[in-house]
Amino acid sequence: MELYFSPLACSMATRIALYEAGADASFIRADTKVKRTADGGDFLAINPMGQVPTLRIDDGELLTENLAVLQYVADRFPAAELAPTAGGIERYRLQQWLSFIATELHKAVFIPLLDRTSPGGAKDFAHQKVGPRFAYLAKHLDGREHLLDRFTVADAYLATVLNWCRPSGVELSEWPAVQAYHRRMLARPSIAKAFAEERALYEAG
Repeated sequence: MELYFSPLACSMATRIALYEAGADASFIRADTKVKRTADGGDFLAINPMGQVPTLRIDDGELLTENLAVLQYVADRFPAAELAPTAGGIERYRLQQWLSFIATELHKAVFIPLLDRTSPGGAKDFAHQKVGPRFAYLAKHLDGREHLLDRFTVADAYLATVLNWCRPSGVELSEWPAVQAYHRRMLARPSIAKAFAEERALYEAG
């Protein structure tokens, strides 16, 4: 299994999930700006969208899109219990939170705030969305250890996205429940390992 990733991007959630599962996987860095892999290969030939995560599974098939990749890893390694059983309401709760993180936080808030080419109006609009979305998240996390009843791939994704708060100017101290959750997640061994590795790669350029 091979994961194409960019340091500190949303693909880090899949790295975390693979560490949680104890999976035998290799990691290939992809530069999503110039669309090249670390060895100089054409990343667009692997994923025409030029985006991470891209996962090459054991039979050679390629899987893209973060939510699909995360749920595939969870289902591929059921002993890790990274997702509730398919068909039950908790599995749909997982999909609910994955969708919330992807659309309401990742795309609606952080992409405009982190993209240097975003016009000022787009950044202002994204800032207006921060309060209601983080208040909703804080209310849910108040008194809870995880998004669901245990750690899942949704927590791996949310922990990854919350790492973007500081560089985007989102002050987590305004939502203590979210800040406490993020601190717990950063102390989890799989997340601490993934974050340290990818931060070192990011800082090295």
